Amino acid sequence: MARFSIIVPAYKVQAYLQECLRSVLDQTYEDFQLIAVDDGSPDACGSIIDETAAADPRVVAVHLTENEGLGPARNAGMAHATGDYLIFLDGDDTLTPGALQTIADRLKETDGPDVLVYDYARTYWSGEVVRNILSDLLDESGPASFRLTDRPDLLRVLMVVWNKAYSREYIARQNFSFPPGYYEDTPWTFPVLMAADSITTLDRVCVHYRQRRQGNILSTTSRKHFDIFDQYDRVFAFIDSRPALDDWRPVLFRRMLDHFSKLVAVRGRLPRRSRPEFFRRARAHHRRHRTPGSAPLLRARLRHTLLRFGAHRTYRALWTAQRAQIGARDAVTALGRAVRAGALHLHYRIQRCLPVRQNRAVFAAYDGRGYACNPAAIEEKVRELAPHIGTSWIGRAEYHHTVPTATRKLRPGSFGYWTALARDKYLVNNVNFDRHLVKRPQQILLQTHHGTPLKSMGLDLQDHPAAARHTEFDQLLAGVDQWDFSLSANRHSTLVWEKAYPAGHTALEYGYPRNDVFQQATSSDVARLRESLGIPEGFTAVLYAPTQRDYRRTPYVPLDLERLVQALGPRFVVLTRAHHTYEAPLPHTPHPRIIDVSGHHRVESLCLAADALITDYSSLMFDYVNLDRPVVIHIDDWDAYEAARGTYFDVRSFPPGAVARDEDDLIDIFTTDHWRGSRSAQLRAAFRARFCPYDDGLAAERVVRRVFLGETTGLPTPVPLEDRTPAPSPLSLPAQRHGRNLSDAKR
Repeated sequence: MARFSIIVPAYKVQAYLQECLRSVLDQTYEDFQLIAVDDGSPDACGSIIDETAAADPRVVAVHLTENEGLGPARNAGMAHATGDYLIFLDGDDTLTPGALQTIADRLKETDGPDVLVYDYARTYWSGEVVRNILSDLLDESGPASFRLTDRPDLLRVLMVVWNKAYSREYIARQNFSFPPGYYEDTPWTFPVLMAADSITTLDRVCVHYRQRRQGNILSTTSRKHFDIFDQYDRVFAFIDSRPALDDWRPVLFRRMLDHFSKLVAVRGRLPRRSRPEFFRRARAHHRRHRTPGSAPLLRARLRHTLLRFGAHRTYRALWTAQRAQIGARDAVTALGRAVRAGALHLHYRIQRCLPVRQNRAVFAAYDGRGYACNPAAIEEKVRELAPHIGTSWIGRAEYHHTVPTATRKLRPGSFGYWTALARDKYLVNNVNFDRHLVKRPQQILLQTHHGTPLKSMGLDLQDHPAAARHTEFDQLLAGVDQWDFSLSANRHSTLVWEKAYPAGHTALEYGYPRNDVFQQATSSDVARLRESLGIPEGFTAVLYAPTQRDYRRTPYVPLDLERLVQALGPRFVVLTRAHHTYEAPLPHTPHPRIIDVSGHHRVESLCLAADALITDYSSLMFDYVNLDRPVVIHIDDWDAYEAARGTYFDVRSFPPGAVARDEDDLIDIFTTDHWRGSRSAQLRAAFRARFCPYDDGLAAERVVRRVFLGETTGLPTPVPLEDRTPAPSPLSLPAQRHGRNLSDAKR
């Protein structure tokens, strides 16, 4: 007997079915049977199911002779189920990686409830992923299991069948089954939740709910939408048969009218000329199921009243008026934006006519993100060495907490922002400023960049359209022409920048200021950072930081992180950091020794806290070797990456440490200790010698003295590699306390 029976009905989803089935079969948790039901589909669904079943014994293929609909197809799947729990998944949706393991763990923690409700995210054809906005209702605090009366707000979560796991024994005991027709989820989910003695929540996205551009059955125009009336009759019939559930009648009555309202509000669902009939039936249902105490909320009262009286013409007129009102409001909003944009443009032009403020500097990094990278290190050094220069930082409001209190905060696009760009003498960024910037002759623009380039940059992307995407190279060069200085960490970077960004600026081969902290941090700094991240004393911390893939819209995670952390052993933790362009964590199964640090705004701090780095093509490797700690390169898609992005050299031939070609290879490198062996140290030393000649802890001082103080001689001489003392490795630090375990450290 399996732990889970996963039932997948399929009808006209041939384009998505293989991905759906693979999302189940690739789960790390393997104690399941997958029941794929061909619901008389006229396309290739049946053959896809048969091919999958022939290749994997966990798959049970079921074929219906004709299309019967989602409800009967799921019933057919349940007839073959042997698992302890039933999970339903539509043929165009997918399970997220690690979902089954997480569900299994939660069921075990909560002593096997009747129903487990988990979260979902909508996925769009564009690659956008949006989590359920009511995810807070799945909070796991409080009693491990409960009845619906204890948490009635759970009914606000989308009432579908596929965001829950059901005890098969409970379903059989209650004799639950799916009815035919549209909206078959309704008479299943409400009764199942109302009758359950124990419900548990899981605050974890386990399903990706595909939002198809076309082809969704419920989005088609059809009289089958009238099935909604029969489905709610079934819900109330269930309540009639269970007097103990009578208190739910007002709640279900309001939900029914809300459901009716949403259906009639969507254009194109009901056939033309069928609305009067729909309103007549809605009125009949209102009279049939109305219950004392079922008054709707104020915002829904008008809609419910119109349904009560079957006033479809009034409803339509009010709906049209509301749409017109929204359109007018949008027009006013658009006009307001245009007026503000015009005012900002005029403000900028006026400010450019005023004198340049000789003692002002404005800084930014990563398109308005937090206080970070080379600009942050330079800004800090300006306040130290040139206190007569006032500094400002451009960042979105949600990142203002990262900016030092002594530094003025500016929001992108604000009047203060445009004043700074027009009048501040010094402009510092690690990417480009606004394309409307017109630098004045008296201003100085310092481009710091944000890493030593391994992947193609600037004009070199012309041969890589997948990476260049919508880059306007004429506009890019117009921005480059405004640079006065281009900061470089090494000779390799200098040569790349001059070719990729050809212009008349001056190259400053001074090292990267953001790396100064690697030579300046103390052992107590390292210990403090590790404690703030929740790394227990005596544990080895491995930072996993892959870069983005230009040939993918979503994060590429070739590693099973749970398998990796288990293979490393009980005294390891893995810090995971997604590339900043994704603005989301790396997907993985929750694990107490996997710590997401994607939201940390200073990657240098993460490097200081980590004993080793695993990366691929990220420029972070060039920075991390300054600490003289182990680096492991994990590359399993070189050909695809090289074709999509292009690189300046083959890092496999000149790596900063051991190179893993796949996950098994990576695990072997760690379990055999090659990651910190003598060969790894030799490779790292050669890499440091080539790429880190100036990262000696004095880079920011060289920049400030040259750019802000105008000094051209007497700048700090680079410290030789052999004379540097980088921050001590965490493994070399003496433990200050003993007997502290991982659960203690994460409190």
